[in-house]
Amino acid sequence: MSRRTEREAVERANTAFYETLERGDFDELSELWLDATEAGDTGISCVHPGWPVLSGRGEVLRSYALIMANTEYIQFFLTDVKVVILGETALVTCTENILSGGPAEESGELGPLVGQLVVATNVFRRTSQGWRLWSHHGSPVLAESGDEEPEED
Repeated sequence: MSRRTEREAVERANTAFYETLERGDFDELSELWLDATEAGDTGISCVHPGWPVLSGRGEVLRSYALIMANTEYIQFFLTDVKVVILGETALVTCTENILSGGPAEESGELGPLVGQLVVATNVFRRTSQGWRLWSHHGSPVLAESGDEEPEED
């Protein structure tokens, strides 16, 4: 496979991860992560913004089940996507521009929409089934308020 084709395959795997979250398809999301035999002794890991490190397939997938169960609507707009491939490992960095909404109000309408910026690192491993997630790390981007006064010398 050419480098360009490999890069495109990694980009597709990365996009599939976010699209699966948007659809709330837990079974498909589970298939995107390395299984226990593929992950070996190192296991898989995940850091959601503001959460501690989650280790092991069960713990990581439980976190996504909780997120999906408590998020009525979520959409990701990815920017600044960069892919580096070294052998059987691929590193993807990107900015997640997230729009999400909470559970429906009593009237049946979607709760208020909230925007958030997160910088993410997704690590993939090449398997016989294609590229699978090994690790995801998301960190919130702190917005500048613009209300700060300049420092005096």
